[in-house]
Amino acid sequence: QLQLVESGGGLVQPGGSLRLSCTASGFSLDTYHVGWFRQAPGKEREGVAFITKHDTARYYGRFTISRDNEKKMVYLQMDSLRPEDTGVYTCAADTSHSGFADHGYNSWGQGTQVTVSS
Repeated sequence: QLQLVESGGGLVQPGGSLRLSCTASGFSLDTYHVGWFRQAPGKEREGVAFITKHDTARYYGRFTISRDNEKKMVYLQMDSLRPEDTGVYTCAADTSHSGFADHGYNSWGQGTQVTVSS
């Protein structure tokens, strides 16, 4: 099981951009599928992007996911941010499961807060 730590969150104006980072430790990242999830206040957690161990990537909305196995990092590039994008963003990883569904991912970070407001 990987240890995951997110960073890069903060306060941004509508229309702005942020890049979130997920840093892994403990195991080699190249054997893991990785997903990014968002949970807004009062709402269920939802998947926004994922990337497989073979670099097959899928996106939701205006976000782009990428990975750097050498650095043990996964990124989420967020562009044209809107207030409804506000929430806690968390990365998750698993050797077998991939996709937008949160169940099945074995390793989880603690999340980083993203607030989109003017």
